[in-house]
Amino acid sequence: MDERIAFDWNGIEIAGILDIPGNGSELESRPAFAVLHGFGSTKHSGSSPALARILYERGYITLRIDMPGCGDSGGDRGRLICLEQVAVAKRAIDYLETRPEVDQSRIALIGASFGAAVSIYTGGDDARVAAVISSGGWGSGARKAKIQHPPPEKWEKFNSMLEEGRKKVAAGEKMMVPRFDIVPIPPHLRGNLDELSLMEFDVETATSIFDFRPEDMVGKIAPRPLLMLHPTDDSVTPSSESVALLERAGTPTDCHFLSEVDHFLFSEDDSRAEDIITDWLGKFFPLDASAARNAAK
Repeated sequence: MDERIAFDWNGIEIAGILDIPGNGSELESRPAFAVLHGFGSTKHSGSSPALARILYERGYITLRIDMPGCGDSGGDRGRLICLEQVAVAKRAIDYLETRPEVDQSRIALIGASFGAAVSIYTGGDDARVAAVISSGGWGSGARKAKIQHPPPEKWEKFNSMLEEGRKKVAAGEKMMVPRFDIVPIPPHLRGNLDELSLMEFDVETATSIFDFRPEDMVGKIAPRPLLMLHPTDDSVTPSSESVALLERAGTPTDCHFLSEVDHFLFSEDDSRAEDIITDWLGKFFPLDASAARNAAK
């Protein structure tokens, strides 16, 4: 199945694609994943289709959504607010709970980069989340930004942008900023951004990311399982962010650092991440609910 769906969040229509293996006929109900896209991406671009494919091929229901201001969803174009994305992720869970094909007790989250950070935060904040998979996630927007904007003069420029943006927002004015002024991407990786990716954002996006701290929530995911993947030499989101998350995470948490790949992990011809996810699913979040209960004993 490749079903286009929509649900309402705060008066905004959220667009999604629901994929159900075998039309849901082989199992009475299946575990499901809401797939959260990266910064300024969509359900059709970036890592979302690749992550959904991996899960679908292994028998899991997937729901890819466009966050407000992105893709086919409503909302102000380019206004991406982290806590609003957390709220939308929870609404995606609400939607999945209405589907008879879905095992309501086994709804998980998966995301890459920005989507990974939102997945972790939501997983810690909402007890309905049965498991979380993060690829290239981060724990502190402020700490991440400082590493992403060296040397000191660039860091000063970034902070000046934030200060001006906060003043604009307080005055009820709008201010748009280029994508790479918020999250720098080396030129050799920019080909991973397709025509669907946003290249300009409301400055509230930058201040929201700066203030966002998934590391404050990651410890609350336990005892539900968490898997984190991160390129060792990530050129966009430093791998030290997953280290910081790991230090605060509970058990069971698996964390894998992969060498010789970069931030757009699932765009590279490397099967290791897919193999890690497959093995982790079999152990911590198998299709069969009885097997999952037995593994937890």
